[in-house]
Amino acid sequence: MSESIIYIGNKRVMSYVLMAVMYFQRGDQRVVFKARGRAISKAVDAATILTSRFLPDADVTEVKIGSEKMGEEGNERFVSTIEITVEKHQTV
Repeated sequence: MSESIIYIGNKRVMSYVLMAVMYFQRGDQRVVFKARGRAISKAVDAATILTSRFLPDADVTEVKIGSEKMGEEGNERFVSTIEITVEKHQTV
């Protein structure tokens, strides 16, 4: 099963939604939105918009949360992370 990873950053939410639509149109069956820190809310919004408005035949199938250690030694901190997997239903 082919999958594409979309890293969420500073672009508008619709940019990530349209990128996911493009990946599904080229034949990918799974798209994973990955984000950390403040971008987590954009990843959630992108997955929700994608499945409710653009691809009603797709669903969020998995959500992984975690944290990563960031920064230089002695000035380290933990940043929250999320991975949201959206899969398109198989058509027979």
